[in-house]
Amino acid sequence: MATGQFDVTLSSLPLQIFVYFNGGYLPLFFLIECLVFMYKGTVLPYPGSNLAAEVVLLFLYAAVEACRLFFGAKGNLTQRKVPLLVALGLSIPVLFGYLFFLLWQTYVLRLEVILVGIGMVLLGFQILFSLVTVWAFLRQDSIR
Repeated sequence: MATGQFDVTLSSLPLQIFVYFNGGYLPLFFLIECLVFMYKGTVLPYPGSNLAAEVVLLFLYAAVEACRLFFGAKGNLTQRKVPLLVALGLSIPVLFGYLFFLLWQTYVLRLEVILVGIGMVLLGFQILFSLVTVWAFLRQDSIR
């Protein structure tokens, strides 16, 4: 290198691993929840339009989660803090989505409790590793 500076890779491998696994878990969660909603819609008596509202919330959750995973991976791989901060911000509605599926649905099955538990563990680790990675990016910017 002619400038005498070394390029330091600050991307987080653990963060990228969790983003990768959550990218595979999202379609699985979505598919199983769709099947669970079909089951609940045929077997359980839903009041009014609750089933339709819960299915719409599932689609909204999936869209926000896909955007969060995109920004998290992009920010980590390009070593940019703004996309990672966007991903951290989108973690809040994703967390509320999980809380809805765990606590506030009309009917919650044991399978959903397990699925949400796995999703919340993945989300928690991603938030933790995102915070550490953003801190490393900020520290590197202050050194330059």
